[in-house]
Amino acid sequence: MKKILLLSLLVVPALLLASSGHGGEESRYFLQTGRENDFWPRVVNFAIFASILYYLLANPIKNFFKDRRSGISDQLKEIESKLQAAKEAEKEAQSRLDESAKKAQMILEDAEKEAKIMANKIAEASVNELAVMEKQFEEKMTLEEKKSVREAIDDVLSENITNDDIMVDEAKVVDIITKKVA
Repeated sequence: MKKILLLSLLVVPALLLASSGHGGEESRYFLQTGRENDFWPRVVNFAIFASILYYLLANPIKNFFKDRRSGISDQLKEIESKLQAAKEAEKEAQSRLDESAKKAQMILEDAEKEAKIMANKIAEASVNELAVMEKQFEEKMTLEEKKSVREAIDDVLSENITNDDIMVDEAKVVDIITKKVA
């Protein structure tokens, strides 16, 4: 009802301001219909056409826009869920990154400690090995000195003293051997 009232408020001023402009001559339309203009039949035809269009197209247009609205709503919900999932994945990745950084720091600290311990062990083992080698060297030197002294004594004795030069009787030989054995 409001639509008809609004339409009539728009149309009435147009009718009042319209002029025929024929100046006394009768138009062919007036002769055929008995009216001066065909405004009202055109309004009725337009109203019938508009109502048929509304009847035929109103529901499909409404359904189209409802479907479009629900489709957009679904897309927005899907985008929001993907965005939320991406944010959660980012938080999880950041926490894993932080955890990995802490583990890497711990690994570096442990590696440094192990390197210091191993360096100390290697240094200690080197010192011990050097001491053992020095001791072995000293023992070898004393053995070589004794060996060279014996060889020198043997050479001197064998060259200068012969069995004929030493007078040892049997009792003295037995006494020397028993001292050596004992």
